Amino acid sequence: MSLTIVITGANKGIGLALCQKYHERGDEVIGLCRNASNDLTNLGVEFIEGIDVSDLNSLDVLRERLKNKKIDILINNAGVMDSETIDDLSESAFEKMRRQFEVNSLGPLRVTSVLLPNLKEGSKIVMITSRMGSITDNTSGKKYGYRMSKCALNVAAVSMAQDLKPKGILVGIYHPGWVQTNMTGLSGQLKPTECASQLIVRISELEPDNSGEFFHSNGEKLPW
Repeated sequence: MSLTIVITGANKGIGLALCQKYHERGDEVIGLCRNASNDLTNLGVEFIEGIDVSDLNSLDVLRERLKNKKIDILINNAGVMDSETIDDLSESAFEKMRRQFEVNSLGPLRVTSVLLPNLKEGSKIVMITSRMGSITDNTSGKKYGYRMSKCALNVAAVSMAQDLKPKGILVGIYHPGWVQTNMTGLSGQLKPTECASQLIVRISELEPDNSGEFFHSNGEKLPW
């Protein structure tokens, strides 16, 4: 049966690859982005431009465009990463950290809050996070804004899993792996399409008994 899937950050990288893979399966895909890339426009899926997850007002278009449409899977994928070190905590560095919180931590909450009326029992909310948000797994330091913002996202996702449990809505929390995207300088071990295929398997495995748990896209359970 065809599913309706909404994906943020759909114009490139993992988001674009997820759009491609779900589209190839025959699902209805709606990609959200600030500015559509040629790759997204040529993919043949529906997309909505002008979506800035850090600006609640920009999400008003979603209420109108997706009014009365039921969503099976909402994938919060949009994210940004900067690199701050203990030796350079300037005001500029703090501005970068604030930006990462706005996009990585609060962005998924904004999108989910706007689209919550479109979700139903059995719907799935997916948070594309990072193992860099794991406190236990942090053995290299640095990247303060990214680490803190992803840790905050993980906390929010666990709360969301608890709050939405009575409605039968599930929450998946996934580290994609080290993927060849602009964010990693194309230095990753996985191609975006390989990562997308793994994530789709993890999302299909999302059930009430593992909602709110933290997994690598390869299936490994990750520490908090």
